[in-house]
Amino acid sequence: MFVWLASYPKSGNTLVRSMLAAYFFSNDGVYNFDLIKNIKQFPVNALFERMGINIQDEEEVIKNYIKVQASFNKKNSVQFLKTHSYLFNINNNAFTDLNNSLGAIYIVRDPRNIVNSLANHIGASAEKSADILINSFKFGNIFSDHVAEQTRLYLGTWGGNYNSWKSFDDEGRYLLIKYEDLISDRDFVFRKILKFIYKIQGAQFKIDQKKFQNTIETTDFDRMKLLEKEKGFFEAKTHFETGKKIPFFNLGPKNDWKKMLDEKIRKKIEDAFKKEMLELGYL
Repeated sequence: MFVWLASYPKSGNTLVRSMLAAYFFSNDGVYNFDLIKNIKQFPVNALFERMGINIQDEEEVIKNYIKVQASFNKKNSVQFLKTHSYLFNINNNAFTDLNNSLGAIYIVRDPRNIVNSLANHIGASAEKSADILINSFKFGNIFSDHVAEQTRLYLGTWGGNYNSWKSFDDEGRYLLIKYEDLISDRDFVFRKILKFIYKIQGAQFKIDQKKFQNTIETTDFDRMKLLEKEKGFFEAKTHFETGKKIPFFNLGPKNDWKKMLDEKIRKKIEDAFKKEMLELGYL
C-alpha cells in the first residue's frame, strides 16, 4: 500500500525521498539521482490517461483519484508516493482513502524559509512566492518542467496543506517531520522515519547499519548540490525567460529568513499562519 510523502513545495520532500530511495532501492545505500525515480509523484497525467480518463476534464480527474490509485496499488508491498496536494475532499471526492493508504509522512518547514526557496524554484519574486503560500492555489504544471506530466495540483495554502494531512493521525498512521530537525539530526530523524514505516506495516523493526550510514552520508545537501552540478537533476525547472536550468539544490540549510526576507513579507507570513507556526514552534 501507499505511504504518502506529503509536503508543501520546497519543504524537504526531495531529501526524504532521496534517503528512502537510497535505503530501500539500492543494494548498498549509496545514493544517485536515478534511485529517486522509484518514488513516483501523484497525481500525474499518465496514470489517468492509461485508464481512458480525459485529463482535460478536471471534474472527471478528481472523481477518479481513488480509482487510479487502486489501479497500481500493490496491496502486499509498501510503495511511496510523493505529493504536494492538500488532503482534499472536493464535491465529495476524496484525495485518497484507507484502502489505498498505509500512512502519511508529512514534511513541514518554516514558511518564512519556503518563500525564498520557492521563489528561486519557480523564477518568481519573493512577494509572489509569499502570495502563493497565503492564498489557496491550484496549479497545472508550475512545479514540473514537463507540461504533459502533471494534472492540476490542488496545493491549498501552506497552513491548509499542513492541517489537512493531520487526519491520518486519527488512525495512528501519521508522522510529522520538521525539515529543521532533519537537517540538524539526520541520523535520529531518519531512524524515526524507518521505525514508523515498519510500525504501520506491522513488522518488527530492523536496520541495515551499513546501508543506513551510506544513506546518511550520500544524501548530504552539499553532495547532492555537487551531483546536480555534475550531472543535472531532472526535477530542476527551466527559467521561462532565460531558458537556463534553475539549480534545484540552491541554499538548503543556508537559507535564513532572518537575513534574506523582507520585513513586510515576514510579517505577512506570520500574520497569516500564526496558529500553525506557534503550534510548530516557529514563533
